[in-house]
Amino acid sequence: MSMEEGKQYAYRYPRPALTVDCIVFGLDDEDILKVLLIQRQLPPYKDQWALPGGFVQMDESLEEAARRELQEETGLQDVFLEQLYTFGEPGRDPRDRIVSVAYYALINLTEYNLQAATDARDAAWFPINQLPPLAFDHPQIFERAIARLQGKVRYEPIGFELLPTKFTLTQIQKLYETILGHELDKRNFRKKLLKMDLLIPLDETQQGVAHRAARLYQFDAQKYQQHKKQGFNFEL
Repeated sequence: MSMEEGKQYAYRYPRPALTVDCIVFGLDDEDILKVLLIQRQLPPYKDQWALPGGFVQMDESLEEAARRELQEETGLQDVFLEQLYTFGEPGRDPRDRIVSVAYYALINLTEYNLQAATDARDAAWFPINQLPPLAFDHPQIFERAIARLQGKVRYEPIGFELLPTKFTLTQIQKLYETILGHELDKRNFRKKLLKMDLLIPLDETQQGVAHRAARLYQFDAQKYQQHKKQGFNFEL
């Protein structure tokens, strides 16, 4: 028995339970932005779709709990993960008084294998504009995550977490247009993007495309960190 398991707790007042929920955004090989959902295997909301998540254990941090639940329910690990918001409205969970700390993650779908496990009947990717009805207050959590993503990509290049290691300028623009919900002027977007000096041009072009093959690029994370220390702004 560990020290945590041997502890006795006595509280004068009731305490809410604590959970984590994960909103995982992924870009597929057709440049469609999707969100990861699991189909619940247990009540409440049995068989309904929901965000991956679960209860925080006594001996782990919030981020450790989020990463554990994500791996247990979907098989995903070693992903970009950032805390989003805390949701604690009374009645948000029919089981008890439960507060949830939400995290969002960004991945490229082609680089990760997805699998359902533990209390998830299934795990699947859904386009962000074609979601099924969600359990609990997960629609509100999803909307908060989309708003955060829209705000963050304007001043920090987290969008590169969604792209494959090698990408075209068209892929970057399409990603930003999908996240922001509107079209961007091609010439102006590329001018601003290249001026930031964050891309490494490669002596490679797209393979297996019907149209003229475009040049491939890589994101220069090291240069970004250098610029960031000097007060760099990623505003597009």
